[in-house]
Amino acid sequence: MNGQRGLGNFLQIRRAQLRPEDVGLPDYGDRRRVPGLRREELALLAGVSASYYTRLEQGQSVGASPEILDAIGRALHLDEAEQRHLHDLADSVKRRAVLHCPPAEHVDSSILHLLEAFGDVPALISGRRGDVLAWNRTGHALFASHIDPAGPADAANRPNLARLAFLDPHTRALYSDWPSKARAVVENLRMTAGRHPDDALLASLVGELTMKSPEFASLWADHRVSPCDSAVYEMRHPLVGRLTVTQQSLRPTQDGERHIVLTFTEPGSPSQAALRLLAQATAPSPPTSGE
Repeated sequence: MNGQRGLGNFLQIRRAQLRPEDVGLPDYGDRRRVPGLRREELALLAGVSASYYTRLEQGQSVGASPEILDAIGRALHLDEAEQRHLHDLADSVKRRAVLHCPPAEHVDSSILHLLEAFGDVPALISGRRGDVLAWNRTGHALFASHIDPAGPADAANRPNLARLAFLDPHTRALYSDWPSKARAVVENLRMTAGRHPDDALLASLVGELTMKSPEFASLWADHRVSPCDSAVYEMRHPLVGRLTVTQQSLRPTQDGERHIVLTFTEPGSPSQAALRLLAQATAPSPPTSGE
């Protein structure tokens, strides 16, 4: 994930997605030869010279100040998450990051105890790249009952939420609106890539998904970003049928690299009843007398 290319691609794609009328500029119709805004127009809106913006977009400038980046972000109509992503990309260019393999991720026992404390609320812990580091019983039953529940314990072969979303038929069928879930996964993964351009395992994951999934490749090329901290999905579970859930992501550690993903339903709803049924159906059998 080359930093200069990443920054340039992001700026170019987002500039192409803005129409002149979006920013109060005249549209010359058939006379406009480029999609979206011209570089000169974007530079004018940001208050920088056209030559400077061109060099930035082409990866030939590495010294953009936070103030200039903020001005360009405002001109591109970036939201808070997208603006943060722009700064991450610019920082990666300055660092000239070199790919390296980070150490295996792990979770502290206190976080594992917290996971179990959620009881029948489906919960899992995901790492930087979306690897499932741990899940509780109902989390496994809801998201990946077809996978060995001990899978997260094998650091080299952990289930990965992005791989499951794009390459696993069970997970694709689990979401009624799979395209919405797929977009959320990609937008969150791209934010992570902006923060960690030197992560060789993340680069490998993106390369694998790009090669194996045309849908992923298309969404990745769009350069949209979002933290996806909370989202509502309709699920079609093979055991309990349809249910509407909210997936909420919490960050229990200061570095924000590990997330606890909780899944809950509206109180008193049929979805809550379905989730309770799932918890009951997957509960361990009580010991028989004499054991």
